[in-house]
Amino acid sequence: MLSILIPTYNYNVYPLVLELHKQCLDCGIEFEILCQDDASNSNWNIDNQKIEFINDCSFFINNSNLGRGENINSLVKKSKFDWLLIMDCDTFPTQNNFIQKYCAVIPNTSVVFGGIQYVNEKPSKEELLRWVYGKKRESLSVEFRNKNSNFRALTSNLLIKKEIIEQNPFEATITKYGYEDLCFLSELETKNIKISHIDNPTFHLNLETSILFLEKTRTAIENLVYIVNSDKFSTIDSKINSAYIILKKLKLVTITTFIFKKTESKIIVNLLSKNPSLFLFDLYKLGYYCSMQSK
Repeated sequence: MLSILIPTYNYNVYPLVLELHKQCLDCGIEFEILCQDDASNSNWNIDNQKIEFINDCSFFINNSNLGRGENINSLVKKSKFDWLLIMDCDTFPTQNNFIQKYCAVIPNTSVVFGGIQYVNEKPSKEELLRWVYGKKRESLSVEFRNKNSNFRALTSNLLIKKEIIEQNPFEATITKYGYEDLCFLSELETKNIKISHIDNPTFHLNLETSILFLEKTRTAIENLVYIVNSDKFSTIDSKINSAYIILKKLKLVTITTFIFKKTESKIIVNLLSKNPSLFLFDLYKLGYYCSMQSK
């Protein structure tokens, strides 16, 4: 009935597998849980190897880094059931009926996003930016997500018919971090495959430091530049690129890039502070995008 796919990178996924395994057994369904580390060479894989000793669970290690999207494609090929639940390794169900809720909606849908939450406890200053961003931009109500269903979903907690992802796999050429979700969800949008939303969230547990989050943001922006400039992706609904197009029409890209380079260090000081501004974070991303497009 259900294959749970967990692409993994440098993370202890064993506790998540134990919880999902218990919930699947409680539901009395046929299932498998497949985890695959993307060549992280992590010490966590010592713990992760214990997954092999759990019934109906497997842990694989890639010989070379595929990127998250292609890692998911590889897991899809290994799966044996008609329904797939894709989860990030650093998530965890907020409720003990997480699997049951998804089983209940299977007869009436084809793609479902359950949502994401962040704990209310404020982290240390070093991890604040990721937490603030997640609370404000990712932890959204079902009602709000449904207003733009395909572009307010994530593949960190996504139930999907196997045949849909087989016909619309993640783009293999996107190997760096960032925006592989956007391309995948955009492709579903072009095929009129609508994503349903339910209240069945997972916690996002692994908060990067603000410095690392900024580095990953820059990598993601560089990835977005590649995606937008590639002929492979015809419809990409990105707010950053939409803003860039407006600036380009107004011939303001050069001045925006100049201002960004002059103010970048001051913006970073705020983003690494105990009161990071998401408005400045948005300006930072737009400025960095303009600078990358100008090269």
